[in-house]
Amino acid sequence: MRYIASCSFGKDSLAAIDCRMMHGEPLDEAVYCRIMFDAETSAELPEHEEWIYSYAIPLLKSRYGINTAIVQGAYSFVDCFYTVYTKSKTKNGQIWGFPYRNGSWCNTRLKVRPLNAWSRRAWDYTQIVGIAADEEKRIKKKTVKGKILPLVDYGIVEAEAFDICRKAGLLSPAYNGGRHRLGCWFCSNQRISELRRLRKEHPLLWNKLLALDKDSPVMFQPGKTVMDYDNRFFAEEAQLSFFDSAGAT
Repeated sequence: MRYIASCSFGKDSLAAIDCRMMHGEPLDEAVYCRIMFDAETSAELPEHEEWIYSYAIPLLKSRYGINTAIVQGAYSFVDCFYTVYTKSKTKNGQIWGFPYRNGSWCNTRLKVRPLNAWSRRAWDYTQIVGIAADEEKRIKKKTVKGKILPLVDYGIVEAEAFDICRKAGLLSPAYNGGRHRLGCWFCSNQRISELRRLRKEHPLLWNKLLALDKDSPVMFQPGKTVMDYDNRFFAEEAQLSFFDSAGAT
């Protein structure tokens, strides 16, 4: 039996790896699914993408002897976004656009299917999953045969997963500035504060999102387009600039 860790290189998956190794439990390999926004642009924030390849993957190998399998699907987010409905009673000829909140296509198409295809080739193994002990809803879904949850087994909550990664030198710089969770930078489920930060810190990525916004038949979030948020953030910046100028006079 082989033991393979599902690794996003976020705090929970890396804390699970470190925890398992510190307790002398077997772990043979890690698997990471690289999701692409388009043909050239990763779904990861640039600072996280750089850290994964230049630091984290080599460190897993040198410190723990763990190789990382990199899985990448055939399609990018943009490929799926511009896919045209052909078997719908009401949407034939229309593109998919942004995923709906309920029944979204992105996780299934971009992550689950590529990982399932890899899993079939990997044959029999037990999956190591990084879920913190205080994530009750996720624990219920993942507590199944063939999966081990080290953080749950040892009672490690999310805040402690942060500490484990900090002490082990395994905390991505993408967490800097108060970010608590990592994910696709174009995800429509992220908080407004994260969208505001994306626009400020990565304007080129924000512009890519704005370009899709013009073509999407589905709103980015219920009742909100990307342009709505762009206008909001612009107004906020203008107001701050006004008060700064008034304070200086």
